[in-house]
Amino acid sequence: MKKRQGTGAKKGGSTGDDDHEVWHYAAATVEPLKRAKGRFHPASEAVKLGHVKPKAAPKAAGRVERAASKQRAEVAPVEVPAVKPSRTAAPELALFDRNSVRKIRGGRLDIEARVDLHGMRQHEAHAALRRFLLSCQARGLRYVLIITGKGKALGSQAAHIGEADRERGVLKRNVPRWLEEPDLRAIVVSFTTAAIQHGGEGAIYVHLRARHRV
Repeated sequence: MKKRQGTGAKKGGSTGDDDHEVWHYAAATVEPLKRAKGRFHPASEAVKLGHVKPKAAPKAAGRVERAASKQRAEVAPVEVPAVKPSRTAAPELALFDRNSVRKIRGGRLDIEARVDLHGMRQHEAHAALRRFLLSCQARGLRYVLIITGKGKALGSQAAHIGEADRERGVLKRNVPRWLEEPDLRAIVVSFTTAAIQHGGEGAIYVHLRARHRV
């Protein structure tokens, strides 16, 4: 018996042609997927272009601010208040008023108090002078007299000068210096050599400051 033609193709024959046609048909009908577009954000675009600076994280901003404050505190100069002197400088002595001298000499202006430093050592005389002037100023007195003694010795008398005479000579030189010291200058306006009737070169007129001006 003869075999029917075409039977072997169904059982053992190749089906490659049919599969190839099917693949081409499927490939022709498939459309490629469209690539997703990136999302647009105006703020992100502004940051890229440099118009807007990105905000710093809260913690980082706090650290930067604290560091800047600390640096300003270290660099800022410290203002030291000026220290005022506890006591003002003593004023300079003035020239004794000529009219006052004439009035004292003529008896029209009284000498309100006097101190005699005769026979005192230098340290005793210095202390007595200060006590006297401070007491007179506290009492509101204005014109006082200080007796120092002349202490002069001429020619042959120089070898026979006693100790008291030497002290009077020293006091005559030193009392004007003591009156120019700052503590006494604060209460003394001026001083000058007294008139003859009040001791001449062995005495000194002193004009004291008023109490409210000290």
